[in-house]
Order: sequence, then structure tokens, then C-alpha cells
Amino acid sequence: MNKILTSMSFAAVALIALNSCKNEPTDKSEEFAVNEIVQPEFSEIESETETKGYTVGNEATDFKLKDVNGKMVSLSDYKVAKGFIVIFTCNTCPFAVASEERIVALDKEFKPKGYPVIAINPNNPKVQPDDTYELMQEKAKEAGFTFPYLYDESQRIYAKYGATKTPHVYLLKKENDKNIVKYIGAIDDNVRNALEVKDRFLANAVNELLADKEVSVKETKAIGCSVKQ
Repeated sequence: MNKILTSMSFAAVALIALNSCKNEPTDKSEEFAVNEIVQPEFSEIESETETKGYTVGNEATDFKLKDVNGKMVSLSDYKVAKGFIVIFTCNTCPFAVASEERIVALDKEFKPKGYPVIAINPNNPKVQPDDTYELMQEKAKEAGFTFPYLYDESQRIYAKYGATKTPHVYLLKKENDKNIVKYIGAIDDNVRNALEVKDRFLANAVNELLADKEVSVKETKAIGCSVKQ
């Protein structure tokens, strides 16, 4: 009888262990990302640039979207620009908030050189109530945005570009009156902590274009909150 009970106990333990293994995360990149979180509010990350939407070398569409001051803004308004730093971002995603000062700095650094920042909020406020147009206006004022912060009310532009995260960067260069995608991905290699950045992907790409060089790193992972639709 004792032998039977021992066998049954062993089988039960084995079954519990098997079920526990089934519940373990299968996405090791997600597990690593969670372990790497420095601040607890950074709770949603991910993933590589999607293949949907634009790829490097594609012509990017122009748009006409409302700025936080009520003005309609298009890329075609910038007659003397050499290109654009288009960044899909939002009001409250911790990754977007952690990037705000860097985005302002990028605009101050590169707008005088012909590459202004154009920020676009792709989120649907019915899904993410913190991303209403009115709260965008407050965000732009509080954060001291020096660039247009546009409302993608139809949620069509982000889809054309293929943006999946906030923030998500598309670097465009004017070539024969066309806006050609030269870089897609992240601003730099540490979205959580600006003080620990070692590689400024976006700034490096802009500087290469300004030097009439080909962009050496054309695509990186966009890490941030998923676009809310």
C-alpha cells in the first residue's frame, strides 16, 4: 500500500511540474525585457519594426493634420526643409514621456540644419482616454514642445507609415520633391534612461544624411507602448 501511495504522490508532483512549465512565458525576449525594466511604470514594451507600412527606400505620403494650436500642418508646408524627423508619440506612455526632452533636443539640434521634428499622436482617445486632443494641447505646453504635435484623428497616417509603438521614428529625406524613408525605429539605444544612451541611432542617421553619406544603420527596434486602436 505504501508503495502505491508513493507512486501516486510522485505522479501528482510530476503532473504539477508539467502544468507549471506550460504556464511559463514562451517569449524569451519579453521575459528579458521585463527583467530589464529599470522603473516599475515601464510596463509595456516590445518589439521589432513591423514589415507592414513603409520600409527604408519607400516614398512617404504627405498628410494634413491638426496641430495643438488648431493649425493644419503638412510636410509640403516646409519649403526649405531637407527632410523630416517624423515621430509617432503620445501623451502618457512612459516610454514616450521619457523621450520628450530628447525629442525637443533633436528638434533644436536639427531643425536649423533642415530636419525639423514632426510629432504625431496615433492613439484613439476612445481606447486611450488620456490621448484626447485637449490633453495633447496640455502636454505640448507642459513639455515645452518646439515642434508641431499633430492629431491623427482618422488614425490613417500611422497605419500608412506602419507605426506600431510610441515612440516610433521615421526619418525622411527630400529627393526630387519626394519624401524618402531613410531610417525607421528607435531614437537611441536606451529609451528608459537618457543618461545611459550610448548610441544615438536617429541623430547618427541625420548627421550621415547631412554629410551626403548613406545611412549606415537603417533600421532598429522600436521599443514602447503599442499604438492604441
